[in-house]
Amino acid sequence: MRSNLLRISFMLLLFAPLSWAASAQPVDTHEFKLSNGLKLIVREDHRAPTVAHMVWYRAGSMDETNGRTGVAHVLEHMMFKGTHQVKTGEFSRLVAAVGGRENAFTSRDYTAYFQQIEKSKLEDVIKLEADRMSNLHFDDAEFAKEIQVIMEERRLRTEDNPSSLLNESLMATAFMSSPYRHPVIGWMNDLVNMKAADARDWYRSWYAPNNATVVISGDVDPQQIYKLVQKYYGPALALELPVRKPQVEPPQKGLKQVQVKAAADNAQLSMAWKVPRLEPGKLDDPEPYALELLTAVLDGYDNARLNRVLVKQEKVVNDVGVGYDMVSRGPELFLIGATLAKGKTVDQAQASIRKALEELKQKGVLESELKRIKVRILSEQIYKRDSIFGQAMEIGSNEMAGFSWKDIDYMLEKMQSITPSQVQAVAKKYLVDEGLTVAVLDPQPRKVEVAKEGK
Repeated sequence: MRSNLLRISFMLLLFAPLSWAASAQPVDTHEFKLSNGLKLIVREDHRAPTVAHMVWYRAGSMDETNGRTGVAHVLEHMMFKGTHQVKTGEFSRLVAAVGGRENAFTSRDYTAYFQQIEKSKLEDVIKLEADRMSNLHFDDAEFAKEIQVIMEERRLRTEDNPSSLLNESLMATAFMSSPYRHPVIGWMNDLVNMKAADARDWYRSWYAPNNATVVISGDVDPQQIYKLVQKYYGPALALELPVRKPQVEPPQKGLKQVQVKAAADNAQLSMAWKVPRLEPGKLDDPEPYALELLTAVLDGYDNARLNRVLVKQEKVVNDVGVGYDMVSRGPELFLIGATLAKGKTVDQAQASIRKALEELKQKGVLESELKRIKVRILSEQIYKRDSIFGQAMEIGSNEMAGFSWKDIDYMLEKMQSITPSQVQAVAKKYLVDEGLTVAVLDPQPRKVEVAKEGK
């Protein structure tokens, strides 16, 4: 795990002129809305003749229903199987033919597709992406082959990976009601029983212009881009989207624990506390910002508290990480995970983590410590400003969570105003057993394949 701390910060730096970077040209952002409901966001950045083109659908695994988990990710795979005009497998070949690279990813909150190309080839990929928004076509035989690929992906990435198994059990234990309890790739039984019709239903339900945001960043002219997007995406018909139920997670009433037995070299420990996220319309809520900064206090740099104490001094764990993301559609967890050192027990590791947290709760955070963290993070983010793709990612992920790209600079300003006492306060308030889930990996011997001697 790694902290997502201040992932929004480089966006403000993009807006702010830097005296030492005189060669960098200022960027500008434009937003448009098509009549069919499609949102278009164009980020100008003329430092290189390249463009990132992304389409974000606000439909992820949290929108799935029981018995059909994994269908959002399955549909992501099927989107590369062609349309009435583009044959199976041709999409990727056509993007490569114009010198571009492309891919897609599914999360709990959204599914996104992207291409990075030289600016003169942008129209080619817009045409391809707009075509599969409305005209996806695949047969049952193609689906039957691809679902086998996805099941093998689950075996390799989850069932044969002890860390993934532990995280899967942690999420399923921590959440009772929220669909975040389901893995993005889906449960194996649901994949085994999935039909091509399930993927087609998902496509017809969610893949519509009024549920999509197109983000284009790079060396472009906004008005020309708007005309291109209107030409290719404009004919797509808006749909009546399914009603999204709130599925609010009920308050946790006490400590939860789960143990996972799996083949592994070392034991692992994960501790996850229920914490608030930043909500649209509540940008002044200090707690999510304080929680983000708390991740850096504990794990934001090589000599941060947990690494210094648990790894370097006590040598009770081989590694330790902290995770929290204040921007999401669903409920959030504050996660601390560690891989135990040989000869050390889970009780020892948990005791060391609790001791470090208790010290922070009682003694707080020094003003100088927090200031160094803020400066360090800001300096690291400066280098991210050169990424055309990173800019598009930042805009899209915030838009999917219900925020506007216009909120990003304010978020950073608010982050900078957080005090040591506010960081201490969220640690005291939320890192308590009442909202804690503890997951432990009990390592089992690995099976040894014995080759049979031939006669």
